Amino acid sequence: MPAATNHGRALAERLRKLRKSRWPDVSITQAELAEALSGRKKASVQLISSWERTSDPTPPPEDRLNAILTFFSTRRSISTRPYRLISEQDLTADEAAARAELEAELFSLRSAAVSNGEAPEIEVATSPPSIVGRGPWHYKVGPVVIVCAERGGETPPATNDPDRPKLSRFADLDSLMELHGHIRAVNPDLNVRFVGASEMVEDDWTAHVVLLGGIDWNEATQEAMRLTPVPVRQVSDDADPSRGCFEVVDEGETQPFVPEFEDRGGGRVLVQDVGHFFRAPNPMNRERTITVCNGMYGSGVYGAVRTLTHDVFREKNSDYLAQRFRGDTFSLLFRVQVLNGVATTPDWTDPETVLHTWPEA
Repeated sequence: MPAATNHGRALAERLRKLRKSRWPDVSITQAELAEALSGRKKASVQLISSWERTSDPTPPPEDRLNAILTFFSTRRSISTRPYRLISEQDLTADEAAARAELEAELFSLRSAAVSNGEAPEIEVATSPPSIVGRGPWHYKVGPVVIVCAERGGETPPATNDPDRPKLSRFADLDSLMELHGHIRAVNPDLNVRFVGASEMVEDDWTAHVVLLGGIDWNEATQEAMRLTPVPVRQVSDDADPSRGCFEVVDEGETQPFVPEFEDRGGGRVLVQDVGHFFRAPNPMNRERTITVCNGMYGSGVYGAVRTLTHDVFREKNSDYLAQRFRGDTFSLLFRVQVLNGVATTPDWTDPETVLHTWPEA
């Protein structure tokens, strides 16, 4: 048997052994590993099999091998189902050490296999995985009711003007359009609708409720915060709206988180808002959830929505939630940078972005 084949076979056997017996009480299937690796880059059972076969082995590319190393460096990868691939930066010191040990071994085997003429997998670009039925905005049952703030606390207009659209009285329209479209796409078979806060009826409170906007114009948000245990409250100042803030109350001490402004061109310009994303069991129906996407300004609301809808950040922010929290009760306060009047999408994995999380790990 040629030496090149020996190197490739050694790597294939080691990868198979990792999958079958890295943890003696758990034998991971190729399908389960493929699903976990797909959290970073689409993988399949056929692909895993090509790396593990001992006849005509195909060494995985470096990025794939790095993902495999991370998966098998921590048992947290299999702590929940489906299995998942966590971020390298979230590894503990012991887990990072275990990864380094595996890295030295597996990359040595791979280098020997490739340098002796065994070609690594050449991957063809694939489409990103479908968002249908996946992620934090996936609900097993409906309905889902998005509750919108109404401008200045308006009640439904008593007018027969045929040119006045229903949406004209809603605040945070950009957030509403973004979120409604995303939830509909993720849950194509569920009833997903939106109402103004003043239009809510009793049955709306028993659905999966999603609240857009803060306590000034969305009274439903105020009620939700009152009925749930989150230690975060929103404070507004009618005399000077720019002095509003979010406050975290912990053991009698209050910590404020305020938006930032700069003086430009003779006026004050918002350059950083504070966003709030909060989810908990619905106090009116514990089998459903209540979610708040909020900010001191519309930029913060939009940033809260985009964290889990933006095609670049939704996967890594979803992974952050899965790693940081357990269950459907969590709260995050975070910075939303505003560049030239445009709210950018927050990256929760950036330690400079998240200001406060609850509950504690």
